[in-house]
Amino acid sequence: MTDFVIDTPPVVALEVAGTDAKFPVRRVYCIGRNYAAHAIEMGHDPDREAPFFFQKNPNNLDGSGEFPYPPHTSDVHHEAELSVMLKSGGKNIPVENALDHVYGYALSLDMTRRDLQGEMKKAGRPWEIGKAFERSAPVGPIHTVKAIGNPDEGAITLKVNGELRQEGDLNQLIWKVPEMISYLSEYFELAAGDVIMSGTPSGVGPVVKGDEMEIAVEGLGSMTVKVV
Repeated sequence: MTDFVIDTPPVVALEVAGTDAKFPVRRVYCIGRNYAAHAIEMGHDPDREAPFFFQKNPNNLDGSGEFPYPPHTSDVHHEAELSVMLKSGGKNIPVENALDHVYGYALSLDMTRRDLQGEMKKAGRPWEIGKAFERSAPVGPIHTVKAIGNPDEGAITLKVNGELRQEGDLNQLIWKVPEMISYLSEYFELAAGDVIMSGTPSGVGPVVKGDEMEIAVEGLGSMTVKVV
């Protein structure tokens, strides 16, 4: 047996809806500007260009139902997203076979220190300080493909304190789930436990302590997360 010099970090594991099973997380890929209206509101051309991705860390995923307001920012934004969980992977996966690798889907939020992200953009630097901070990805239980299929349409919404902020439809994704999986697999070797956050519709905006965010996706129910 290997003798580790420090305690082994805990495995990040997500709940699977309706079971006691857990889904272990390996990597987290996030696609940017994948809804045309959101690309426009962020000042970009929504034409279908090659997708770009950044990464969060597995332990940024958090199923507690609370989002601690992070330090060194005064402008934290919500981004409602559908996450895709993989049960297998590989390299150069054909689009027509991509959905064979999906285990399930979950509601999620890509919380963003927008002011810090903006500073990094202006300086041409990576976004991690704005995106990959502690508990920056609230996530709900995973709904398996066996239970819900592979949703390619249906409303995605986010409310803050009951007020509708974000509204879109999964059919508005510029890069569909099979295309995202295939494209990523050209650059990375995907594997079981990988999570892909698929992008957010327009309407992103700030939250403050005490706010309650409710994300809903048709077929996956809803999830409430409180800013603390």
